[in-house]
Amino acid sequence: MIDANAWVTPRLEKIFSAFDSEDPVVKAASYSLFAGGKRMRPALMYAGTVALKDYGVCTDDVLSYASCLEMIHTYSLIHDDLPCMDDDDLRRGRPTCHKVYGEGIAVLAGDMLLNTAHEELIRLAMLSGKAAKASYNISHLAGIAGMIGGQSIDLESEGKKISLERLHELQNKKTGALIEAAVTTPYYLSDAGEDVLAAMKDYALHLGLAFQIKDDILDVEADEEKLGKSTGKDERDDKSTFVTLLGLEGAKAKLEEEENACYEALDYLSSKNMDIILLKELTDFNLKRDY
Repeated sequence: MIDANAWVTPRLEKIFSAFDSEDPVVKAASYSLFAGGKRMRPALMYAGTVALKDYGVCTDDVLSYASCLEMIHTYSLIHDDLPCMDDDDLRRGRPTCHKVYGEGIAVLAGDMLLNTAHEELIRLAMLSGKAAKASYNISHLAGIAGMIGGQSIDLESEGKKISLERLHELQNKKTGALIEAAVTTPYYLSDAGEDVLAAMKDYALHLGLAFQIKDDILDVEADEEKLGKSTGKDERDDKSTFVTLLGLEGAKAKLEEEENACYEALDYLSSKNMDIILLKELTDFNLKRDY
């Protein structure tokens, strides 16, 4: 399986080498960005590119986009951990950014990561029409139509029991949007047809839901030290999750349903003579993980 950390980290380090390493905002952003983690989104972008290798795109073409996506994802984690959001003390096995650097600096660190990502996306967009579409895809899915929109629903739903339909919308945006960005961005640099894009979006939709359902289950069942973040938070915060709405066994059944849908989409891509081996490995890993 692709070592996404080894692939994307040198590019992130190169971007950060241009900054004043003694600036507290840069230190805080670096603390979170280089804390490890699964680097799932860069891995999915790499795997999606490999699948499209016969359609005129290669992994070197998407490295900068993957770096931008990882910066956007990390900014969202820094902000999500703040007391005004999810109020968490632990992330990736370490104290959260605001616990180490204070809330103000943590806010600015997240802002810096988001802004740096968009500076890079604008630079990339000027390279070609395809590059502009790829850059827009990430920006759009990170915004109010995607991740930020999901965060908004999440905050508005605190302390309330929401419908399963509303929970789907929340998680399709909050978790699923950046997964869609990871999977589909290589498409916009390729020569593949729209049927391929539809299948990649379908795969990403179901993988995003499955990933979140797995997280909801792990919040109940996982070992906190291995998970690298606090457990039992959903119950503590009275949040509507797939476990609280469906029960633990119901959530596991829903996970299996979404998992099957992932593999159906991958089968379609395989029928188009696409190399889905890495995508399948990542799917297996994400749905069978215990952290």
